[in-house]
Amino acid sequence: MATSAPQRPPIMIPSSKYKLGSGQCSSKQQSQLPTLVPQENRQQSMIVKRRELMLGLSMVPAIAMEPLPSVAREVLVGSYLPPSTSDPSFVLFKASAKDTPALRAGNVQPYQFILPPTWKQTRVANILSGNYCQPKCAEPWVEVKFEDEKQGKLQVVASPLIRLTNKPNASIEDIGNPEKLIASLGPFVTGNTYDPDELLETKVEKRGDLTYYNYVLETPFALTGSHNLAKATAKGNTVVLFVVSANDKQWQASQKILKAMLDSFEV
Repeated sequence: MATSAPQRPPIMIPSSKYKLGSGQCSSKQQSQLPTLVPQENRQQSMIVKRRELMLGLSMVPAIAMEPLPSVAREVLVGSYLPPSTSDPSFVLFKASAKDTPALRAGNVQPYQFILPPTWKQTRVANILSGNYCQPKCAEPWVEVKFEDEKQGKLQVVASPLIRLTNKPNASIEDIGNPEKLIASLGPFVTGNTYDPDELLETKVEKRGDLTYYNYVLETPFALTGSHNLAKATAKGNTVVLFVVSANDKQWQASQKILKAMLDSFEV
């Protein structure tokens, strides 16, 4: 019985609607080409991708309009802040709407303080900055932070007034005495817990229409440092708390500087 010769598979010659490139292919080369996509399908796919890209780009302005957390400058503050008129050995920081989400939202009134020119502003983590809850935050947030490795740390904390009293536009006296206020805000001074035994001294100070509560704390277990000085006042719908902190070594060298910084704070 004669065996028939094996049949060769047919050579598939692409039609003109398939894109083969700029050169010409022989029939044998064409039979070895991988499966090709029709040119009109390729064009449709490119159109879809372009539409997806344009849709993504159209969303950029909306994202860019969202409030941003404060942007810290990792350089010496003396390189961009003006000297203090009261003491040229310090520079003056005046908070404005460009500095924090709460200031941009009008939820905190501008504040100011002096600090040494060798300090640097540090970044506030987005989750702590109040960026996503303005202007109706339920918990305190960190406004700005500065530090110097040899002298200590500084932070401004803001707390919604509603967290401390039900009276709108209350003064700090309406909230209570200095001991009552620090009992509520103490953990934001120390970074962890607050013990009333850590409070060494309080002072009530009047400046213009506002009353300020001043605190001296010795906090051996605080994350911020074993020595903390704090100053608080209420204005509008927030309580603003200014804190300077130092460990034992920093405190020995810079306690006079930290006290001068505390005294300068005002809203």
